[in-house]
Amino acid sequence: MKIALFSDIHANLPALEAFFADLDTKKPDAVYCLGDLVGYNIWPNEVINAIRQRGIPTIAGNYDFGIGRTSDDCGCAYKTDDEKANGAVSISFTNQLVKDDERKYLRSLPAHIKVEFQLNSDKLNLLLVHGSPRKINEYLFEDREEKSLLRIMQDADADIMCFGHTHKPYHRVLEIDESNHNRYRHAINIGSVGKPKDGDQRGGYVLLHIDETSSILQKDSIKVEFVRFTYHVEKAAKAVEDSLLPNAYAESLRKGV
Repeated sequence: MKIALFSDIHANLPALEAFFADLDTKKPDAVYCLGDLVGYNIWPNEVINAIRQRGIPTIAGNYDFGIGRTSDDCGCAYKTDDEKANGAVSISFTNQLVKDDERKYLRSLPAHIKVEFQLNSDKLNLLLVHGSPRKINEYLFEDREEKSLLRIMQDADADIMCFGHTHKPYHRVLEIDESNHNRYRHAINIGSVGKPKDGDQRGGYVLLHIDETSSILQKDSIKVEFVRFTYHVEKAAKAVEDSLLPNAYAESLRKGV
């Protein structure tokens, strides 16, 4: 089975359209969206409706949660006064743009999606979250202490945990020593379609490959493919500059940071 996972579009319609075009060539068996459809650009309604039209199962991101409740708090961890000021403009602007029906959709999105596979003699649990199972806006960066990451996954009964929020893709395989065998858990950040922050301006998503041989006991039996695609970055950046949004967001798109 080939499962496509994407996240953090952030109202970037050109990126979403390019993602769909790339996705259609891959022909996945299932597609899931891990949230943050809105914020930081001018097309929140268009992005919401494009995902709805495809019937893609979607969970709420922290930005979706805030906008769904007409809140002025997106749950974002801004580090500087400039970032906080820019963020205040973005959430105010997004609240003005989002229509009633689209807001109602955001408010109804679930927090998590859990998929249980019965492929072998034991089960394989796939958990989809935005930030972490504990908190919608918790940042799980690649340098998270292994014990901490394992505890989060064990508490959530997740063999494979996929998440977004940091906009920085990675795959970590976590090994658990048990008496008779080793067990493996997979922590996967799927990156960002519309606002990458890893120095690559291309959008990104993940193809997760699971088949009848996949097992928690076999380290390499679960395959993770990171896919990057090009899109009309300048169109998305220019849209920011022609709006009330801070120009800093346009530069972020151009630089992928």
